[in-house]
Amino acid sequence: METISAHIGLSNYKTTIRSTSGNTLIADEPEELGGENLGFSPSELLASALASCTAITLRMYAQRKEWNLVDVIVEANLVKEEDETTRFQLNIKLFGDLDAAQRQCLFDISKKCPIHKILLNQIKIENKLES
Repeated sequence: METISAHIGLSNYKTTIRSTSGNTLIADEPEELGGENLGFSPSELLASALASCTAITLRMYAQRKEWNLVDVIVEANLVKEEDETTRFQLNIKLFGDLDAAQRQCLFDISKKCPIHKILLNQIKIENKLES
């Protein structure tokens, strides 16, 4: 189980996030929402999880196949629709000496990253108040 701890003190919206592996990052809201823009917003963090997982998945696959993939750029846009649907748009740029079949294969693999799969499955959130 992945456990993430988020701590917010009295400052407006600046939140320190810690992982069990010892990594730390800051989340915040933009200034127009009352934050100080000191880190990624929660929505940006969600989109960044999908973008980074996609890039990592493509790198791992290309390494296994020994393909000449020298760079991957994944741009993730989180779009909130009027009907309350959330849509992610991923723009994937592949760089390296890749033929059309390799590029298509990598495109197909991009849809198989673990975060992509999580977001497509039913998600349950269980809140528990501790004393």
